Amino acid sequence: MPLRLPLLCSLVFAAFVSPATAEPTWKAGTASAIITPQTSMWMGGYASRTEPSDGTDLDLKASALVLEDAAGQRAALVCLDLISIPRDLHLAVAAALEKAHGIPIERLMLNASHTHCGPELRSHRTKGTDQPAQRDEEAQRYRQRLFETILRLVSTAITQARPATLDYHQARCGFAMNRRLNRLGRWQNAPNPDGPVDHRVPVLCVRDAEKNLVALAFGYACHCTTQSFQKFSGDYAGHACRLLEEQHPGCTALFVNGCSGDQNPYPRREPGLEKIHGQTLATAVAAALQTPAQPLTGGLSAAYQEIPLAYEKVPTADGLRQHLQDPDRYEARRARALLDQLEAGETLPTSYPYPVQVLRLGDQLTLVALGGEVVVDYSLRLQRELRDAIVWVAGYSNDVMTYIPSQRVWEEGGYEGGDAMKYNNHPSRWASGVEDQIIQTIQTLRNSLPTAPSR
Repeated sequence: MPLRLPLLCSLVFAAFVSPATAEPTWKAGTASAIITPQTSMWMGGYASRTEPSDGTDLDLKASALVLEDAAGQRAALVCLDLISIPRDLHLAVAAALEKAHGIPIERLMLNASHTHCGPELRSHRTKGTDQPAQRDEEAQRYRQRLFETILRLVSTAITQARPATLDYHQARCGFAMNRRLNRLGRWQNAPNPDGPVDHRVPVLCVRDAEKNLVALAFGYACHCTTQSFQKFSGDYAGHACRLLEEQHPGCTALFVNGCSGDQNPYPRREPGLEKIHGQTLATAVAAALQTPAQPLTGGLSAAYQEIPLAYEKVPTADGLRQHLQDPDRYEARRARALLDQLEAGETLPTSYPYPVQVLRLGDQLTLVALGGEVVVDYSLRLQRELRDAIVWVAGYSNDVMTYIPSQRVWEEGGYEGGDAMKYNNHPSRWASGVEDQIIQTIQTLRNSLPTAPSR
């Protein structure tokens, strides 16, 4: 029997504590657009799919928030109801925005909600579809429209910027659960109530000079995998944004996915659960806004670096040929793709350029944005080790190339530990030690920014 969505009393949203009384020292502007494909497309996320999309359950959105400090420095956050952000798209957007608006790559953050009910826009993932050439052409057309949309949204947000105050709030939400369960020595994708989680819901609240809500940017560490149907949908994150915007006309809601590589929403799959989880998360945002506001004062500062994450090994041509008839079609497909590179005279990469970004809003909030499907250990560790007043850690930012395991997950193995690398044609799993390499880079970037008060 389908679950029914209970009513949510609007008083929950309305009964906020009084807004902070600080005078505006920032400028902020927002813009949003529907990015639901105009035609049927292959969908990203589940390898078991056998057919393209069939309609829309909830429109996909892209939303931009542009902030400007008193010195005129701008930063842009763009949140997208998509499975991924390809590296070349991020770099193209960054170059265009720096040229048009002087926003450098370190002050541009793109974040994917990682909904598994969105279009597939990665060319290497369209090769095993029903009609590879057609699906790749559809993906390329969609990417071009997406590029143009992101530029337009940021430009519009800049033109609409007005004096604003920024406040930070935090609450908790409980439907995410660790999905790595050890059964008879094998790590499987199953709910693990004893596994590590991060139930924090960080909220950036933007108000104009009249104390009206301009934007609510909020995060949560959980896969957008409540449903697996063939209709486009922003999953629970999209429904949370919809509810918040309905309750606050004129406010833009932006979902920032956290370190959710090993986190799933539970329960899942039953009709209506994506709406219930969305309501639960929207209620957590409302609860956060009832906590004392922490005003963000000061200016913008940011740092960005791509670091070479090494692969554990690079296969030889003979080794790849042995996998061409592998019963695992994705293993065979990876072997074919890598062998084609070698036979074309190319060399296989020994590492991947991994993006690390640290963005400080005022003297209080340090936002760490990491590429890939980062497991929750990173957020928990950075919350312990970074001594800044407020630490917010996001995954799925600027490039979603594959899973990023912690050392613990790497040693345990399983899907997030390395098995999933085949789906994106990486030569092998990452080498041991990537966690410390990433954490050390974050510390270096954070230390390059102006000193801020610590906890």
